[in-house]
Amino acid sequence: MSDINTSGHEEVHTGPIKTPKQLLQAVFLSFVVPVFLIIGIVYFVTSANKPAAGAVDLEQAVTARIQKVGRVEIRDANRAMRTGEQVFGAVCTACHTAGLVGAPKFGDAAAWAPRIKTGFDSLLNSALKGKNAMPAQGGGDYADFEIARAITYMANAGGAKFPEPVQPAAAK
Repeated sequence: MSDINTSGHEEVHTGPIKTPKQLLQAVFLSFVVPVFLIIGIVYFVTSANKPAAGAVDLEQAVTARIQKVGRVEIRDANRAMRTGEQVFGAVCTACHTAGLVGAPKFGDAAAWAPRIKTGFDSLLNSALKGKNAMPAQGGGDYADFEIARAITYMANAGGAKFPEPVQPAAAK
């Protein structure tokens, strides 16, 4: 009924695999070779001793990571008190030189004027306890007397006429 004759138009389909043995070899190699390549790459990546980012000395970096959480630090109670300029340079300058996060710039009389009007005790209280974005003691670890010196130094540079604080007498 049909006039289609397939016997004369049959094309021979051939490929590189002609025997069942070649087929088994091709299947085996297509699975085994990639597995060994992956194992080799993983070994290469994990074999080197790589320090943490930025760590030059691996032993020092590990020691820093596993140090104890707390420690006792004994400081000299009889050390010389720092001047207002020294405390300003160590802690306060980070924000007050550039005027970051609302901090009045060092020497800017217009910015310091409303603060100076509140008085020295108010400024000292704000510095010791923290205010707005400024942490307590400006984030430093200084005696209250040293913080008072720093406030006097900054406020006087902004137009105040606060006297230099007097160091309290040592308790006997």
